[in-house]
Amino acid sequence: MTAPTPYLHLPGTARAALTFYAEVFGGAAQLHTFEEFGRTDGPADAVAHGYLVDGPVALFAADVAGDTPSFSSQGMMLSLLGAAAPSVLRTWFSALSEGGEVVDDLQTRAWGATDGQIIDRFGLHWLIGFEGDED
Repeated sequence: MTAPTPYLHLPGTARAALTFYAEVFGGAAQLHTFEEFGRTDGPADAVAHGYLVDGPVALFAADVAGDTPSFSSQGMMLSLLGAAAPSVLRTWFSALSEGGEVVDDLQTRAWGATDGQIIDRFGLHWLIGFEGDED
């Protein structure tokens, strides 16, 4: 069984978001437009279905159409605790914070682990951390 994969419904920003996340995490964004899917309920170049490929983070996104509500989040974080080497996690933290809000700076805690939180420019709340600082 695989882990749950977030699927975001965004307000016309799916292309920008998936491209951004592909740049942050590596890999590429695979994007399919409304036109490709034969949809006429939004702009032809809007993203009907998109996802990250060939990288360490799985994520899906699409642009909403009509009265469909777009993504918003409260009370949930996407955790990247120990998901990569400390140097990589530091790079991801820095990149995700560009244009976003640092909720809690990346710092070593009293128990010895390092973590921090960011709400990125697309509204995703990330918890990034690691034990030690060796690569």
